[in-house]
Amino acid sequence: MAVNAKKIAVYVLAVFALYVIITDPAKAAEYVQVGFEGVSDAAKAIGDFMTWVANGAQS
Repeated sequence: MAVNAKKIAVYVLAVFALYVIITDPAKAAEYVQVGFEGVSDAAKAIGDFMTWVANGAQS
């Protein structure tokens, strides 16, 4: 049952992505940019945390 729900969710997401790309490419590009900024911010936060840990976890 869970596998079927996962397949359905992936299918719905793919259909939504294709719909947005076809109907409004500028909005699709904005979504991609927001996604990349989110990944970049997360990677920076992890890097800052690892640096803090490597420096002995001192304030």
